[in-house]
Amino acid sequence: MNNPRGDVRLRAAEPAEAYADAPRLLAEMRWVTDQVATRPLGNDLGREFWLRKAALLDRIALVETDERHKAEADTIAAKAAHHLARYDRERGSGPFATRNGPIPPDSPQWGSSYRPYVRQEYAAWQQITRG
Repeated sequence: MNNPRGDVRLRAAEPAEAYADAPRLLAEMRWVTDQVATRPLGNDLGREFWLRKAALLDRIALVETDERHKAEADTIAAKAAHHLARYDRERGSGPFATRNGPIPPDSPQWGSSYRPYVRQEYAAWQQITRG
């Protein structure tokens, strides 16, 4: 997919780039679990939760080295990534869009894995929130 100028191929951030300023894994786990624990049942957790959860699971899968656990970690990360992409797709584009990166969640560029989409969105979110 080309950028608006049409001269450069867009790409999702590589893991090292996307997660360069991410909190430590345990700190992020604590944040994710605290969000679930402190919300009344039935309250929407919101996009930040789904983004950070998907990024956390992606990061865990990336560092898993045991072959028996690697496949499971990859599957769990993929499911979380699909959930984030679906969350963003359902909100579409325009004033209610939730995505921040240049490549939309319905782009064929993602193929069967939305984990690169998570990385793109996490890197964009980091830029916005850390300004």
